[in-house]
Amino acid sequence: MPMQKSIDLSVVVPAYDEQERLPGTLRRFQEYFAARSYAYEIIVVVDGETNRTREVLPDLQQEIAHLAVMGEPINRGKGFSVRKGMLAARGRIRLFTDADNSSDIAHFEKMEALFDRGFEIVIASRHPRDVKGTAQTVSQPWLKRILGSAGNLFVQAVAVPGIWDTQCGFKAFRGDAAETIFSRSQIDGWGFDVEALALARAFNLKIGMIPVSWINDERTHVRWSDYFRVLGETVQVRKNFLTGKYKL
Repeated sequence: MPMQKSIDLSVVVPAYDEQERLPGTLRRFQEYFAARSYAYEIIVVVDGETNRTREVLPDLQQEIAHLAVMGEPINRGKGFSVRKGMLAARGRIRLFTDADNSSDIAHFEKMEALFDRGFEIVIASRHPRDVKGTAQTVSQPWLKRILGSAGNLFVQAVAVPGIWDTQCGFKAFRGDAAETIFSRSQIDGWGFDVEALALARAFNLKIGMIPVSWINDERTHVRWSDYFRVLGETVQVRKNFLTGKYKL
């Protein structure tokens, strides 16, 4: 049997009712990778059988190179989808990003430099206290910004001190770091980012940050109640550490 070609980069995209935004994002990925020499794979994780994303995927698989599709029979949440995709990925580097391409795939070029310097995880941040050069080309509504800022102070106090933007959906991991973190993670909802970063800290993994030029999409699936759910899941992360559920 011939040896399977190694994968430089895996891109994991969780998708729930993304039939409108996903095609443009995947075409943008293909455009980006066509100009580079990466051996890559794109993994779309469809969350739930009633998810209308399935309507567009057959044609996209004919059009987009190296596109794989995974799915679950019931809606489990973004955290579950990212975990499933990251553990199925084969890349030396594994990146998860949102279906709306709010953080353009070209930001990966900044991440590469940090991986070359020995970082094991590189995250994008929209907050200037994390890294200089951030920008929100189209910003969130002011109330969401306030809730996000207040919630972050709580997240820092409870689980991940020193990171001002835990929720930006553009994070990359070396393969072994992804296996270490996502084989232990348990949060299925929006708070999975907090859990992943807390686990990275627990294993003393080196985290780098890049600034991101981020575009808010009004069609986001993040609801007002999800801000409070993240806080509850952050408390659960702390409890999981205290009760030894992560088996460190």
